[in-house]
Amino acid sequence: MDVHLDRQKEDVLQILVTARHVDLTDDIRRYIDEKAGRLSRFYDRIHEVEVILDHQSEQFKAEIIVRADRKHTFVASLTGPDTFMLIDAITDKLERQLRTYKEKNRNHKGGALADDATG
Repeated sequence: MDVHLDRQKEDVLQILVTARHVDLTDDIRRYIDEKAGRLSRFYDRIHEVEVILDHQSEQFKAEIIVRADRKHTFVASLTGPDTFMLIDAITDKLERQLRTYKEKNRNHKGGALADDATG
């Protein structure tokens, strides 16, 4: 009996959201999923994104922790009055961190610097 299974390698990005003293609405959850899901465009070895929302006095605090392969962790956090604005600003920070790390890693492994040395 032959059994043939088609398995596609699917990298699943796990997005964990923790809300402390904040009501996590469906709109906020969808927005976080959309923004956090885009981070893998900047570095494809991301395994998990953890988002922590907290309400402190009159301000919201948001922190996003991105875990990638080889135990690389990228963290950004901000405090402000609007949750959506915080998510935007933090994902922008993380995009810069991921892009910088990827470029640094690429150059270290023999990208543009190796070409200049042989020329």
